[in-house]
Amino acid sequence: MIAKNTMKAVGLYKYLNVEHSESLIDVEIEKPVPVGKDLLVKVKAISVNPVDTKVRAPKDKTEVSPRILGWDVAGVVEQTGPECTLFQPGDEVYYAGSITRPGGNSEFHLVDERIVGTKPSTLDFAQSAALPLTAITAWEALFDRLGVSHNKDINTGKVILIIGAAGGVGSIATQLAKYAGLTVIGTASRPTSIDWVKTMGADHVINHHNSFVPQLNALGLQHTDYILCLNSTEQHWQNMAEAIAPQGKICSIVETDQPLNLTLLKNKSVTFVWELMFTRSMFQTEDMIEQHNLLNEVAQLIDSGTIRTTLAVRLEPIDATNLRKAHAMIEAGDTVGKVVLEHF
Repeated sequence: MIAKNTMKAVGLYKYLNVEHSESLIDVEIEKPVPVGKDLLVKVKAISVNPVDTKVRAPKDKTEVSPRILGWDVAGVVEQTGPECTLFQPGDEVYYAGSITRPGGNSEFHLVDERIVGTKPSTLDFAQSAALPLTAITAWEALFDRLGVSHNKDINTGKVILIIGAAGGVGSIATQLAKYAGLTVIGTASRPTSIDWVKTMGADHVINHHNSFVPQLNALGLQHTDYILCLNSTEQHWQNMAEAIAPQGKICSIVETDQPLNLTLLKNKSVTFVWELMFTRSMFQTEDMIEQHNLLNEVAQLIDSGTIRTTLAVRLEPIDATNLRKAHAMIEAGDTVGKVVLEHF
């Protein structure tokens, strides 16, 4: 029998509104071959993130070959490149991949093993696919960018405000912050999202549509030591500047079209830092393997029952119709947790 050298995928040639039937289409493309440190992974489940909708968003551009999106994968290693040392065929893995390479919305996918983790053994593939991009983002934001200690004793009494706590990153960031020993205040505004944030372990929930400081005062707090902004950086900038403690730290993952008035932070000597989980893979940084390490740590925290998957919606199968549906849900802006697709 001749081995099949093509595979199913979902991609795009044109950048269109999600309602358009050609915004995402079913395609058949060449099955890739791993070289170097790449793994060839048989994709079992994927999840959708805001980055998918931003990349797919309408623009005056067309592709000669289909562009494949998708930066959350759980699957099984099919084949390894000659320089691989971390995994072997048959290993169950999960990862987010690289924004500079084809995404994982395909039957098979190539990924550098240094940004891949061993799948949590207590979760199925769909539950695992909900985690990588958001877990990497939350972990790097908390521990690498904000400098939160891994020592719970050091964090006792310290407070973090997570803006947009009901979303994918917020759901895992809340759990990791609680694991680190911080008091967590999440923001949410709808009954369903408030309930979700509490379920994820937040100590308090405030409304991001209202001024932060009076709400903090009502909780007996003057300010917060850390702020993680996961929604509309410029919209919340004034509130963040007022709520952050002197010598506190603010991290945002949301780009802005508006200039930010950094002078608002000067008198308090506040640190402001960005987090993009694709930085390490995009620039092939020397510490790329830290994403492998942290995904393995997250898997251990999952398997020990310390934190839980943030999967909220399952769709089946993985095809253009369901991916358009998932993109529309993300673009509506009212999802809690993660939307996952499984099985081709």
